[in-house]
Amino acid sequence: MPRTTEEKKGLSLLGNKNTVYRDTYAPDVLETFINKHPENDYMVTFNCPEFTSLCPITGQPDFAEIRINYIPDMKMVESKSLKLYLFSFRNRGDFHEDCVNIIMKDLIKLMDPKYIEVKGIFTPRGGISIYPFANYGRKGTKYERIAEERLFNSLLMN
Repeated sequence: MPRTTEEKKGLSLLGNKNTVYRDTYAPDVLETFINKHPENDYMVTFNCPEFTSLCPITGQPDFAEIRINYIPDMKMVESKSLKLYLFSFRNRGDFHEDCVNIIMKDLIKLMDPKYIEVKGIFTPRGGISIYPFANYGRKGTKYERIAEERLFNSLLMN
């Protein structure tokens, strides 16, 4: 079914044949579209198995699988823009925990979701794997309680 002009509003990357892969951190590349079902609570999951960033101390590459789950409200993130955004970490020097928290905060600022969680499954470095997990539930709602429960349950799942 063809999308309406209103649905396409603000989406410049999808279908663009001249995609530019930025090699510096680029939260401005993120785009949203309107959620057609804001009255429903449903989870959207993204999995990026080829995330890379740099160690801020050694400059060595770090590799990870980034998993993002969120319950949208009025806005949703467009997947190609998310791919380009995650790619923009390639030359950025941040600790694993920073990457996960930065991604989560940028997506909160972009979409104002009801709930969001971001997990990084980083490959071992020096024999140690690191799996940072960050989440957020809208304050004063059931999602805040869900976030707390998911955070402490994630500790048991690692």
